[in-house]
Amino acid sequence: MSGPAREGQREQDNGRRTTGAQEADPGRPRRILVVGGGYVGMYAALHLQRGLRRGEAEVVVVDPEPYMTYQPFLPEAAAGSISPRHVVVPLRRTLAKCQVLTGEVVSITHAKRTAAVKTLATAEEGTGAVDVRYDELILAPGSISRTLPVPGLADHGIGFKSVEEAIGLRNHVLEQLDIASSTRDPQVRDAALTFVFVGGGYAGVEALGELEDMARYASRYYHNLEPDDLKFILVEATGRILPEVGEDMGRYAVRELRGRNIDVRLQTRLESCENRVAVLSDGSRFPTRTLVWTAGVKPHPLLAATDLPLDERGRLTCTARLQVDGAEHAWSAGDAAAVPDLTSDQPGATCAPNAQHAVRQAKVLGRNVLASLRGEALQEYRHKYAGSVASLGLHKGVAQVYGRKLKGYPAWFMHRAYHLSRVPTFNRKARVLSEWALAGLFKREIVSLGSLEHPRAEFELAAGTGRHPEAS
Repeated sequence: MSGPAREGQREQDNGRRTTGAQEADPGRPRRILVVGGGYVGMYAALHLQRGLRRGEAEVVVVDPEPYMTYQPFLPEAAAGSISPRHVVVPLRRTLAKCQVLTGEVVSITHAKRTAAVKTLATAEEGTGAVDVRYDELILAPGSISRTLPVPGLADHGIGFKSVEEAIGLRNHVLEQLDIASSTRDPQVRDAALTFVFVGGGYAGVEALGELEDMARYASRYYHNLEPDDLKFILVEATGRILPEVGEDMGRYAVRELRGRNIDVRLQTRLESCENRVAVLSDGSRFPTRTLVWTAGVKPHPLLAATDLPLDERGRLTCTARLQVDGAEHAWSAGDAAAVPDLTSDQPGATCAPNAQHAVRQAKVLGRNVLASLRGEALQEYRHKYAGSVASLGLHKGVAQVYGRKLKGYPAWFMHRAYHLSRVPTFNRKARVLSEWALAGLFKREIVSLGSLEHPRAEFELAAGTGRHPEAS
């Protein structure tokens, strides 16, 4: 167990609970607790470790995963253009001067400056959450998928927010081609070759574009499958897709997708997916074994387990200096925070929850925490939205940057160049660039490694437990 967790455990074992930073040992360095290792958490901690003087403060980063996921590369990881391990950034190596605690913060009592943390060790020991004290709190747990009470969704839906989901989806799609190629039942074949994506934002459109490219390419290696046998359907509840790239580029994206024989259904909702049948609000019914849900995100549930102020959407109410409004020594940014957009003409406007703002907010947040520790003036966050780029598959994309519209290959190239410049660490930049270069020389990999999801299945079968790989 790491230092903060051991300290909290000792306090519980002694029958007392910490009552705040003001009662801490005055000789110890101040502790900055960073909750979340995503865009905001990792970048803020990175700026802090670079700017802190020796002995000035210690930084503790808590996240359930020991890595940060660069989510814009998830579609390419799912399509096999990038190795999965190259879209994640190891926190311990990147934040070498910070304490990284792999665990989950389950509640925060900011009035006492404590966070209740569960780790793998506390689970093994059966001790429950331990209290970790802090002096400054950076709360950046991000967001989770926003689901709706659609019948069958919890049983059959596939998310697309983590690297595990991206690789699982890739394996699943390739397995459907195997099923379709080997079955003699036309209903099973049709369901296996029908892929439904719900949500016309970045995640849904980019995942659809990349996986459609990959699946149609892979179908050429099956003796009884043709690319046109595959049916891809995009379901969007509003009248447009990719609103971030503007109305004109959104309409172009629809035309591009439909030109690739992708069925784009606007102003349509998923009503049910029970029994592996996608029922849409326009009355259509599609038997399918693949339903990908990317219909938005919502604030992390941890925010509701704090004593900090939230807005009507469940986000932390923040000032332009990225302080939690009315709560001293508490900071936030990114998806979890409602940060005023000082560049907007609309009163009460807040910054969009995207990576463009999160990375820049993290830099300002790190500077402001340092300034606060030293009694210096704080900086307001101000960034005018530059535009957006989106991939629609290999060599295809749309973009609107500083009012300039791009489509096709130039937009796709800009998409890759922009995200290559933003992925953290030179190590990851070099690895991603080398993989792209090699992909231009060799054919796509179309191997499914679905057995990775059940690593003990083969051994259990050999050991005579009677369990089979597909049943594990």
